[in-house]
Formats: sequence, structure tokens, C-alpha cells
Amino acid sequence: MLLQLPTEPVPIQEIFTDKKVSLFIKREDLIHPQVSGNKYWKLFYNINKYLEKNPENPYVITFGGAFSNHISAVSAAGNMAGIPTLGIIRGEELQNKWRDNPTLVFAKRNGMNLKFVTREEYRHKEKLTEFLQQEFPDALIVPEGGTNEEAVEGIKMMLNEQTKDFDYLCTAVGTGGTIAGISRFCEENQNVIGFKVVDDTSLEKKIGELTLKHNFNLIDSSFGGYGKINDENIRFINDFKEKYNIPLEPIYTGKMMQRVFELMEQDYFPENSRILCFHTGGLQGIEGANLLLEKQNRNLII
Repeated sequence: MLLQLPTEPVPIQEIFTDKKVSLFIKREDLIHPQVSGNKYWKLFYNINKYLEKNPENPYVITFGGAFSNHISAVSAAGNMAGIPTLGIIRGEELQNKWRDNPTLVFAKRNGMNLKFVTREEYRHKEKLTEFLQQEFPDALIVPEGGTNEEAVEGIKMMLNEQTKDFDYLCTAVGTGGTIAGISRFCEENQNVIGFKVVDDTSLEKKIGELTLKHNFNLIDSSFGGYGKINDENIRFINDFKEKYNIPLEPIYTGKMMQRVFELMEQDYFPENSRILCFHTGGLQGIEGANLLLEKQNRNLII
């Protein structure tokens, strides 16, 4: 079964408007209860084009860490489409502990097989991909984070007539596919800002190769490193939900929104700017984050 286009448009919610700027958020997290946000669009063409080739034995293989939104999304999409899936998981120590991990439990419930590899093996994903393609010649192998040409093409679905009215388009950046799609398909007069949550100096080059444009700017939003959650992140996410009734996760969208608020306080955006932030989902990661925070005797994300 092919992934379907949503029957209802994704809502854009106003956060606030003051004398300086107007801030809005596009709720891509609401697009699907299990394959939410940018993950749905990254997989849309990957899976649909693959199924349209009518392989006799479809199989989807991908890569991810212990709490990966991408692993969660691929497992759910495979289940929806009736395709067996295999997740290559970073960290062989998880092999006997996966039952304590809500993301991996969810993936298993969706029928995903899990193969745990060492961090050293995982660093050489190109070699792993070659071996897997030889072993499963008809399989669709989706890279970590889902970023490839089909993913960039799918991200154009996040843009529509409504998004044309904004001066700034903002998204969190992990592997670069989402910002590449927004950059490629947005209006010529729009500014694209990527809030980088990883320490990867090669990202700008990768994104440029994917988008073929130079209309984007990257701003560090790692707050100490990928996957690191400080107390201020937790306070911001909880205050944001209480004030605007919008949940944020702590790895991507939460950090992006926190940095956007900081930039507004610094008068980064010109007066009367209309700013649109994309909520790229990933809310399944809150449960895993809270497990780690609880072990550290710290405040939890509500």
C-alpha cells in the first residue's frame, strides 16, 4: 500500500504577534500519529517510488540510534505499507536491553527486525550499505535520517500557498534533508534558516549539494551537543507547552524554538518580519528522553 497524501491541510498556528515580528508554527507533527512531521515526507517518495517498481519481495533497510525518530517512522511506514523492515541500530550493547527502550519496542511491534552493530561498524555505514545491498539486492536502503534525493523531493509537500506569505522559514537541522527541500522549493524572496542540532562542519556543503541553492543560513542550536538536554531546554519546552498548548521534543524542534526566541530578543529579525517554524514531529522521543532524565534525578518533559 502506498503512503497517502493527507486529506486535511496541515494547520499553521500563530504563536504571537507584537510590534516587531509575527511568529507562526506549521504543525507537521499532526500529519500522522506514528510517521509524523518531516519523516512522513522524507519517506513519501522513497517508499512510493519503490513500491511502484513492484518488487516481488519488498524490503526496507535503514540505520539509526537507540531513540531514533527515523527508525520509529520507518518501522511504522513499513507496517502501513505491508513491507518488512530491518533497522541497523548503533550500539551492540543494546542487543539485550532493547526491551527497556520505548523506541525499539515500538519498532519491534511494527514488525521491524533489529540488527545491533558496534559504534565502529556504524561509523562505516557506506561499507555496511554495500554489504547489505549485496545480501538484499532488491531492498530499498534508506540512509540514516532518511536524507537522499527522494527525501528532498518529498519535503516540497511541506510548502504550499500559505507558506508563501512568510519572510523566514525555519527548521531544525540534523542530516540536512529537510532544509535542503525547503531551500530548493521555497519562494525566491524567502530566507531559510536551519537550526543545527549536530556538530557537523560538513553540513553546509552537504545541504548545498542537495538544494543547489545558497538561500539558507545555519545557526548553531546544539546547546552542548547532539542529544544533550540541559535544564534550560527542559524549562523552555515545558513553559512553551503550558503557554501555547504545543508539545516540543528536546532534540530538534525544542532547541530550534528556544533559539528562535533568543534571536527575537536580540532583534535578529527585521521589524515586521513574518516567521514560520516547521514542527517536524519526533514527539515519540520524549518518552526516551524522560527515561534518561529520570535516571539523572532531573525534571521531566511534560
